[in-house]
Amino acid sequence: MTSTVLLLPRNGLRRLMAPNAGTSGAIKFKRSSTDDLMLLSYVKIGEAGYQVTLAPKTHRINQGEAGGDGLWFQAPVELHGWWYELVRRGDQFGVPRDEFAKRLPKPLTDPGALGYVVLTYAPGAEFPPYDVTPIPTFAAWWVTRDGVFGVSVAVEPAEVGTGQLAAHWPIDDLAKTTVMVVGVGSIGGAAVTALAGYGVGRLLLVDPDRLMWHNLIRHVLPDRHVGHFKVDALREHLADQRSDTRIVPYRYDVVDDAHEIRGLLSATDIVLCCADGVAPRRTVSHLARRAGKPAVLACVLADGGVGEIIRLRPFPDHGCLLCRRQALIDDGTLDPEPALEAGYGTGTLHQPMTAVGSDLSLVGDLAAKITTATALETAGHYAHRLPGEQLTIALQARRGWTGPFDLGYTGNARWASAIAPPREDCPTCGKP
Repeated sequence: MTSTVLLLPRNGLRRLMAPNAGTSGAIKFKRSSTDDLMLLSYVKIGEAGYQVTLAPKTHRINQGEAGGDGLWFQAPVELHGWWYELVRRGDQFGVPRDEFAKRLPKPLTDPGALGYVVLTYAPGAEFPPYDVTPIPTFAAWWVTRDGVFGVSVAVEPAEVGTGQLAAHWPIDDLAKTTVMVVGVGSIGGAAVTALAGYGVGRLLLVDPDRLMWHNLIRHVLPDRHVGHFKVDALREHLADQRSDTRIVPYRYDVVDDAHEIRGLLSATDIVLCCADGVAPRRTVSHLARRAGKPAVLACVLADGGVGEIIRLRPFPDHGCLLCRRQALIDDGTLDPEPALEAGYGTGTLHQPMTAVGSDLSLVGDLAAKITTATALETAGHYAHRLPGEQLTIALQARRGWTGPFDLGYTGNARWASAIAPPREDCPTCGKP
């Protein structure tokens, strides 16, 4: 039975671990034959019975077929040492039923021709010297007339989610961080997923567009969301995966609804712009600068050949996006912004999107990393400092590009300081 896995939810195990639980009782199971999976679905303590479900409630095993009745017992740690050795060796190894029964507080019932499952709880396994051994607190057994065999168990941990990373990752500071993501298309959708994975506590998603069929080849969302607003669909999509992150959708256009965005920035720590087009990027640069917030801008240039991520910080000697681009022009480098003006598949003169979905996801993932690193550095985690303010990545070899966009081979990446001082006549960097 080691090929079968028995899932043990915490809301069922806490019943067995209660001080008044006694030493034995009845249990029931749900089963998924196609997955060779079982779920503890009912626990009886004394005269009281309790239904048990696995989170999330939509998990398909909760609606599985009836898996039969069984028994649970408190047991000595010695018995769980047997279980550990049995499941390591495989299905064909077991122990005599009479020897197994001697270690239980009550007699076993006749297993009949089919057998049944016994769940054992060894409280002593939680304490020294067993707490540093692989001997588990809970074990399961398949009791037959021919012997007793180990059943693999999976115990739901007390902590599920980003809290599991607490010893290795600054989850407390990230849980207090709010990131506004403007544009949740191919790059932005990947970035939102990654930001939630990093443990960012709140994400404000800004995008007026719906998911359509032409988006599917490059977007993280599946086709069941076609026609839905991207911001709403992403919140639903990530609800089960990243429940620690609160996602707030806004169907705003960052340009047309700039007055609404301005109001949201007071509760935002950092802005990540993944929107297409010159106007949204310039608007984010302007609004973030005026609000005194850092911003990260991510895009793909050169017909999908170059990925670029810029960090804009509201420091006195750091210019905005327009100041940065003007410095490139003054230095003889081609200004890449006009190439972003037309979205793919729209308008009379449009720029076809030639980047593949995985390249766009790569840029989105890196943008999320840079955004997270900026938030952590601001919070005093200097191990997350970045080497520059602009990252360019060669997604494909492209000729004719200069400056930081002249990357040569596919896979090359370049960090640049890219700090240009504010221009005297800049409407963004100048005094209001």
